[in-house]
Parts: sequence; structure tokens; C-alpha cells
Amino acid sequence: MTRTLISETVLRRRRGRLLHLTAVAVTVVVFAFVFLFPLYWMVTGAVKDPDELARATPTLIPETWNLDSFATAWTQLQIGKYFLNTAFYAVGGWFIQIAVDVCAAYALSRLRPWGGRVVLGAMLASLMLPATALLIPAYMTVADVPLFGVNLLNTPWALWLPAAANAFNIYLLKRFFDQIPGELLDAASIDGAGRLRILWSVVLPLSRPVLSVVSIFAVIGMWKDFLWPFLVLQDPDTQTLSVALSRLANTSYITDSEMFAGLVIASVPMVVIFLALQRQILAGLSAGGVKG
Repeated sequence: MTRTLISETVLRRRRGRLLHLTAVAVTVVVFAFVFLFPLYWMVTGAVKDPDELARATPTLIPETWNLDSFATAWTQLQIGKYFLNTAFYAVGGWFIQIAVDVCAAYALSRLRPWGGRVVLGAMLASLMLPATALLIPAYMTVADVPLFGVNLLNTPWALWLPAAANAFNIYLLKRFFDQIPGELLDAASIDGAGRLRILWSVVLPLSRPVLSVVSIFAVIGMWKDFLWPFLVLQDPDTQTLSVALSRLANTSYITDSEMFAGLVIASVPMVVIFLALQRQILAGLSAGGVKG
């Protein structure tokens, strides 16, 4: 018997079914409006004339469609340069996160070291801390790395190293690794495969769904992050796209419509990635949560 918020008896009635469909439709419309209206406002702001955008009474539908703002924003804001910076940081952060998180999850799931439960509990407890509470300790660490005395500010490592050990990704990977039958790993071990060979040849090929999810989260997280890159990348030549747009927004030669156009360009890659890979995201999230 399936448990639902509304009983099947009520749903069989015409009035109950109508009220249920109405409630679902209203909820979907409200949530769609809340999430999609900011995107709509950003896109329409990019194509409006600067005078129309500066009016005291805003217009929901643009009176004029000025597509030249995208070309102007690309050149004036140097979006191509900062786009490449952000892509470089995202790819490097993805590689380091995958390397660190996979090894940590594999060790906790299959190697089971002494104190592994304590380590996993400490990692999960770190998720309860607000990210802003860790900004000052993290900044002091990358500004003067303990023992080494190296300053990582304005370098890619200031972004990559703090994001390397992601507690959520490690937990997600560990949950998936726990579902892999032990017989497969034992068979590989009998054939002479070592721990690393088992990880590379057996575990990783079976973990493609969850690896896809972790990869998507890693790339999107590096791409859209603003506060941390704003703190550690003060050199304009090293800044990400979001930080550069924030800095250039205060300049006098950039109009509001050109800034909106820059924001649209910066948002397009992540929107495309999410729409194209949303099935993989849902499949990967649910893959490790069900015993099979």
C-alpha cells in the first residue's frame, strides 16, 4: 500500500481530484515564477535600451530589442579572457576534487582504516558549519600555508586546495562504493590486483553515474562561486568571470544593459550543462541510496 498525503479514497472523488490538481498546478506555477523570473529579468534587461532600463517605472516586455549589448559586453568587459580563466579554474578544481574525494571515499568504504568512522563523522559534521564561518581561517591558511610558509593568493591553488576535500562528495561516493558487491573486489584481489588496481579497473568503471554527478557539482560549484574567489583573487588578471563582472560593474563606461548581457553570457554554460545532464544528476544521486 502506497502512503500519500491524500488518500486514494479522496482522489477517487471528482472534487478531491480537482482540488489536488489545482493545488499541484498552483504550486508548480508559483515555484516556476520564483525561479524563472530573475532569469527573465536578466535576459530582458540585456536587450533593453539603457534609457528604457533606467526608467523609474520598469517595463516587463522590452520596447526595443538591442542585441548589440552582447557584442559590446564581450569586448568592453573582456569576457573572453575571464571566461578562459574561469574554465581553467573549473577544470583544475574538478580534477583535484575527483582525485582527492575518490581516494578518500574508497579508503573509508573499502580499506576501512582504524578511526574511519570518526573521520567520516568529522567530515559530515563540517557540513553543519556555515561557509562564512570558515572564510577567515581558510583565508589565513592560503595567505600563509602552515609549515611551508607559501602565499597562495592570486594563484589557482587558492581555489583548488580548499575545495579538494568536499565532505558531501566524499559521502556520496562512499555510499555508492558501499553498494558494490564485495565478491567482485575479492575476485580481482585473487587475480593479483592490488588496492589501486582494483580502484582503477573495477570500482571506477562501475561508478560512472555517481562520478558524473560529482563532476557536475564540482564544475558548477567552481564556476558560480563568487565570495571565495573575490577574497583570494585580487589581481584583475587572475580573476574569475563573476568577480570581474562585479568589479567592472562600478565603472562608468559600462551601462546596465551591457552588464546584464555579461551576466547572461556568464550564466549560459551552467544552464546548458544542467539542462543537458539533469537526468544523469538525478540518476547518480539516487544510485547510491537504494540497495540492489
